[in-house]
Amino acid sequence: MTYAVMDSPVGPLTMVATDTGELAGLYMEQHRHRPPIETFGTRDDSVLPLVAEQLTEYFHHGRTTFDVPLKLSGTPFQQRVWTALQTIPYGEITTYGDLARDLGLVPGASRAVGLANGKNPVSIIVPCHRVVGATGNLTGYGGGLHRKQALLNHERADALF
Repeated sequence: MTYAVMDSPVGPLTMVATDTGELAGLYMEQHRHRPPIETFGTRDDSVLPLVAEQLTEYFHHGRTTFDVPLKLSGTPFQQRVWTALQTIPYGEITTYGDLARDLGLVPGASRAVGLANGKNPVSIIVPCHRVVGATGNLTGYGGGLHRKQALLNHERADALF
């Protein structure tokens, strides 16, 4: 594996590439579930140029969806949740409970959905920041609530036009 680091409006982003060039991780500084950087292999800021390009476009209000190859490692349940996250439209939010219901889970499964959401290894591109608490309040975010708010504000600004 190799990794690259790019600057962004929410701070440095660490992009982790598989040996076959897929994006396996996208982490912010002090990301809650970020593995130790030593596990990412060698730093090479030339890897994942498409990911860096699409993130730059996103932050400059020119991109609302991503189409980079992903390699998400997690349990089958986590994979289901992460796939569902990718269906939340740009500029919109949903709740953990609504996401659980959309997945056909039993009432009360919102906590399990929240835990899986929190383990998302590819923030921003797999938009876990678009999920909020039942009352609309911001709840946990691996990159920090201030970054979650910044990403939501960024997308809402585009939605106003």
